[in-house]
Amino acid sequence: MAAVTYRQALHDTLRAEMLRDENVLLIGEEIGVFEGSYKITAGLLAEFGPRRVRDTPICEEGFVGAAVGAAMLGLRPVVEIMTINFSLLAIDQIVNHAAKMHAMFGGQVTVPMVIRTPGGGGQQLAATHSQNLEVYYAHVPGLKVVAPATPADAKGLLTAAIRDDDPVLVLENLALYNTKGEIPDGEYTTPIGTAAVVRTGSDVTVVAYSRGTVVALEVARRLEADGVLELLSQ
Repeated sequence: MAAVTYRQALHDTLRAEMLRDENVLLIGEEIGVFEGSYKITAGLLAEFGPRRVRDTPICEEGFVGAAVGAAMLGLRPVVEIMTINFSLLAIDQIVNHAAKMHAMFGGQVTVPMVIRTPGGGGQQLAATHSQNLEVYYAHVPGLKVVAPATPADAKGLLTAAIRDDDPVLVLENLALYNTKGEIPDGEYTTPIGTAAVVRTGSDVTVVAYSRGTVVALEVARRLEADGVLELLSQ
C-alpha cells in the first residue's frame, strides 16, 4: 500500500480512468490552464489535450447541461463544480434532467456522468461557500451521492462513480484534501451504497460520512489513549 493525500488519490483516479476509457472527459471552470482551484486536475490538460479537458465559462447551468447531453450520447463526462454551493445554479439540469432522463425515456438512454464538487465549513469561506447540500441531493430520485472520507474511499468511490451508468454526485470535503492515508495497490472500486465498518466496538455505534468519519475516528483514538474505551468495555 502507498500513503497519498486525498487530493492525490482523486487526481490519480481521474488520470487512470482517462487512460482506461477514451470516453471519459473533464469539464469545468478553470480545470485546464489554471489546473483547478484545488489542483485536482493538475497536469491533465497537458497530457490529454483540450478535447478531453475542457475549460468552461462561469456558467454552471450551461456546462452541466452540456455534460448531460454528452452523457446521453455515450461519453462519460466528469464535471467539476468549484463548490457545491454553486451547484444551485445548475439545479434544474441536475435534478430535472440528469437524474430523470433514464426513467423518463423508459430506459432507452443512460446518463453516465459524474459531478465532483467540494463542500463543508470551517475554511473561513463565508456562509455561501460553506454549506453541506449533499443531503438534499441524496433525496433526489435517480441521483446517486457519495462522500469519500479517506484517500482509499476517494479512489474506490470515484472509480465506481465514473464507471456507473447513472449520474453520481461526488462530494469532497474541503478539509480533507491534504489528509493522508494508505490506498490499496492496483485497480479497485468501492461499491456505492454499502456502509463500511471502519472500527469495531461493543458499546456505541457512530454513523458518519465524509469528514465526520475522520473526526469520529480521531475522537475514538483520543478516548482510547485516555483509557476511556477500556472503562466503557468493563
